[in-house]
Amino acid sequence: MTQPRDTSAQAQDEAVSITSELIRIDTSNTGEPETTVGERAAADYVAGQLEEVGYEVTRLDSGGPGRSNVFVRIEGADPSRSALLVHGHLDVVPADPTEWSVHPFSGAIQDGYIWGRGAVDMKDMVGMMLAVARRFRRDGIVPPRDLVFAFLADEEAGGAFGSQWLVKNRADLFDGVTEAVGEVGGFSITLGDDLRAYTIEIAEKGIAWMRLRVRGTAGHGSMLHDDNAVTKLSAAVGRLGEHQFPIVVTDSVRAFLNSIAALTGAEFDKDDLAGSVAKLGSFARAIGATLRDTANPTMLTAGYKANVIPSVAEAVVDCRVLPGREAAFERELDEILGPDVEREWVTHLPAVETTFDGDLVDAMTTAVVAEDPGAHTIPYMLSGGTDAKAFQDLGIRCFGFSPLRLPPDLDFSALFHGVDERVPVEAVRFGTRVLDRFLRNC
Repeated sequence: MTQPRDTSAQAQDEAVSITSELIRIDTSNTGEPETTVGERAAADYVAGQLEEVGYEVTRLDSGGPGRSNVFVRIEGADPSRSALLVHGHLDVVPADPTEWSVHPFSGAIQDGYIWGRGAVDMKDMVGMMLAVARRFRRDGIVPPRDLVFAFLADEEAGGAFGSQWLVKNRADLFDGVTEAVGEVGGFSITLGDDLRAYTIEIAEKGIAWMRLRVRGTAGHGSMLHDDNAVTKLSAAVGRLGEHQFPIVVTDSVRAFLNSIAALTGAEFDKDDLAGSVAKLGSFARAIGATLRDTANPTMLTAGYKANVIPSVAEAVVDCRVLPGREAAFERELDEILGPDVEREWVTHLPAVETTFDGDLVDAMTTAVVAEDPGAHTIPYMLSGGTDAKAFQDLGIRCFGFSPLRLPPDLDFSALFHGVDERVPVEAVRFGTRVLDRFLRNC
């Protein structure tokens, strides 16, 4: 007798191959229109994968060259229920091939990993989304509620040509949506021998990219100058870069710490919270960044010739602000920078925070535990930002859930925007099984 084909195994295989193929499509987003590649080739690939199995897709170009988004809505069994948004972005940050041991746009599958820019941020999740959507269509699987799959542009530069544009111009695509899942969560951290916790993102810091500008007196480089814009800016940037903002324990961070304490018995000394968190291993860097606001200088611009004192010097600073800290953060900035430094927001997106409860959280937990018995799900705050910042404007409750079971020795957080970005093949296969189970029971 012919055995029925294992369509679960097929979906897992497809998730791996699709992730690799997506990585080969360069969608580098520099944040500057003239050097950004755009997402159109990847969007065409995504649409083709969906249309191949019979979906009708919606493609939207969002105002910039090659800035494309793809949507498909899968009807659920109960039209009276609200819809769930499942979103992933198609763009990636740039990568310098000379720094990598494997070419960043090769999508190489070797040594048990899928390699390349976007492997974890976030073409792995896009691959899993496509594989599950294709399986649902092939096998006639009807989810319990409507699912809106969104494949988006421009997340890496704040979403002006992706989520932000869509929310402002095509809010109808999100009709009936009350909850969403996307990056960055659902990945495992190992807390002890065979003790794994899967982090579900319930909050993320606000993004505030800031330009600083100092004006001075132009002149000849050989003269004495007491009004040098470069000197004044350098001093201000130095003060800001060395400043440590106060520790503030938000509700979501407290929930994370309480969860870890309950699982491991660890104690978090309120008088040395940063030191206590540092004991969490490689994940400590990510959690430590959620204890306080940060302001990291990233770019400096001044002058046009070695012997000319410029009249203007500028810097760009990447600020990440905790929920509820916006006003206090700005007051602190003014005190650090002083009156001679002009500042303006290049990108200013709010923090996101929800609670770790409800039927959707239960469905995530059930799906993870079914594939990894004995696993635990815990809430946490992301120090970065996602497209959730746009979707919360529509009243959508957002979570990060891109499930991966990771090796205990893998420094996962270092791979985001890092050199030799890669994702374990078995983690993608695991995540596909979990996502499939979750979307059948959400």
